Amino acid sequence: MTSVIPGFEYQRVPVADGVALHAAVGGTGRPVVLLHGFPQTHLMWRHVAADLAADHTVICPDLRGYGASDKPAEAGPDTYAKRTMGADVVALARALGHDRFALAGHDRGALVAIRTAMDHPRAVSHLASLDVLPTLDMWDVMHGASAAVGFHLYLMAQPPGLPERMIAASADAFFGHFLDLWARDPAAIPAEVRAVYLDACRAAVPSIVADYRASAGIDVEHDRADRAAGRQLQMPVTVLQQNWGAALGFDAAAIWRAWAPDLRHELVEHGHFMAEEAPADVAEELRALLTR
Repeated sequence: MTSVIPGFEYQRVPVADGVALHAAVGGTGRPVVLLHGFPQTHLMWRHVAADLAADHTVICPDLRGYGASDKPAEAGPDTYAKRTMGADVVALARALGHDRFALAGHDRGALVAIRTAMDHPRAVSHLASLDVLPTLDMWDVMHGASAAVGFHLYLMAQPPGLPERMIAASADAFFGHFLDLWARDPAAIPAEVRAVYLDACRAAVPSIVADYRASAGIDVEHDRADRAAGRQLQMPVTVLQQNWGAALGFDAAAIWRAWAPDLRHELVEHGHFMAEEAPADVAEELRALLTR
């Protein structure tokens, strides 16, 4: 079963008290950290990572609470706050010898990447976000019947207990639903990779729910504080997004521009899992970002 990126070395790196991240590292050159989304692991970057490793040091961790990384129990809102998960990323890069690095994230990983870049502007040289809005804006634009597409956000925002039990009772159906619904090209996630994702998610239900719960609480508080203080992302930013903004009644580019003055916002025709469906296009966009 494919569970590793060929040619990459794997390390288990302590990043916080009692928390270590499982990370794939390959290539040489300027460092780039790639953060995976839901319901996936670092393996989603397998094609893009191999491409970038030709002239970059590429670091692909499983996020805290996902994959083979540690999954601390939710002791409070901070445990899976994106601020905490972002600090993990900075600690990981530093442990591998990199005080400054480019950062790209997809889905949940993009939310971690945004918070990392906001909190650690001296560490993050360039930022790429694949197919999300910043947390505060995501909640602001979801309303009415169109919000039904995000039912899982509301389910996992509930207090501990019910969402974990409901999802664990039918984990493969729950996580598989998103793999099926969000993939424009199902062949991009072959059966053996899908099995890796489902195995990993089945073993991580409490921590995945805690990650989402934080995004309905403390992560919103952190974004609101940044907006009130007028903080912005100071590095070059590239956003790749499906063309779903107009359908849901908001201007995604305008939303992003308020956070990122140096912005390239590109609407793409790929599905949500664009790093797997169109890896050459994603790698090309990341390389272009790194020249800015």
